[in-house]
Amino acid sequence: MERRTWMALMAGGLLAAPPAAEGQQVGKIPRIGFLSPSSPSDSRNRFRLGALQQGLRELGYVEGQNISIDSRWAEGKYERLPGLATELVRLKVDVIVTYAPPAIQAAREATATIPIVMGGVVDPVATGFVASLARPGGNITGLSLMAPELVGKQLEILKEMVPKVTRVAVLGNPANGGTAPQLRHPQGAARTLKLQLQPLEARGPNEIDSAFSAMTREGAGAVVVLVDSMFVDQRTRIADLAARRHLPSVYGLIDFAEAGGLMFYGANDADRFRRAASLVDKILRGAKPADLPIEQPTKFELVINLKTAKALGLTIPQSLLQRAGEVIQ
Repeated sequence: MERRTWMALMAGGLLAAPPAAEGQQVGKIPRIGFLSPSSPSDSRNRFRLGALQQGLRELGYVEGQNISIDSRWAEGKYERLPGLATELVRLKVDVIVTYAPPAIQAAREATATIPIVMGGVVDPVATGFVASLARPGGNITGLSLMAPELVGKQLEILKEMVPKVTRVAVLGNPANGGTAPQLRHPQGAARTLKLQLQPLEARGPNEIDSAFSAMTREGAGAVVVLVDSMFVDQRTRIADLAARRHLPSVYGLIDFAEAGGLMFYGANDADRFRRAASLVDKILRGAKPADLPIEQPTKFELVINLKTAKALGLTIPQSLLQRAGEVIQ
């Protein structure tokens, strides 16, 4: 089902809930904590929570009847996350669902016993959240974004969009443990595509402008922005800098394309958070996070911002338009 159609159905309440989940302890309503580093006013985050809720409904959970969800939002202020995670622990939730390293870290520091389900993280092993993909260990399981493996595909899409490009800047945050794998994986693809990669760093918002200045100074013809929570918070600014410097760009999170970035290619949001609901269900039925393997995304999506393409003077190849799950007007 296309993302827009799915959202419209949710908004209209047309997706009916199946019978109540079986196997739950009579008289006890499980409590799910949803911890977000962002704001409920952000449409992407309402969508992620909505996908989780829909996934639970498909498994027979009806809010107010046999499950409850307590949401906590940091509003982009990461320093609030530890306190919000502690609130959920004090509420004695049965499972915490969260995403993005700062929120996952806050949840992990708040509890070593309550199960934590990650809605998506760049590299769960490299970031230190789990011991291995097959056997996570501890109280954390969830889904990987497969971001490192997808950077090569993002380079292919950029080359298809801008065939004459030879030098591509790669913007990463070295403070993020998932950045190194994202830089390492695409080397083979870059050689095949005859692209020279220009790695650039930004540890904080104050370093983003200088990174883009370096792209221009060193002759980059396009940019890949790696997955990072700080970059997501700065997505409108990053998309604007790329446009002002006439740099075609591709991102691993859809938030950027909706903020004016040229293209997104990565794991489908709705699929990830609906699958997170399945992991929640398994845990509520007695499974241990330590024994639930980290799941990989199975649905990927290409989104193209047509307005940005026109501003950059780009003609989108028909081959890309046909593969795009959405074209933002």
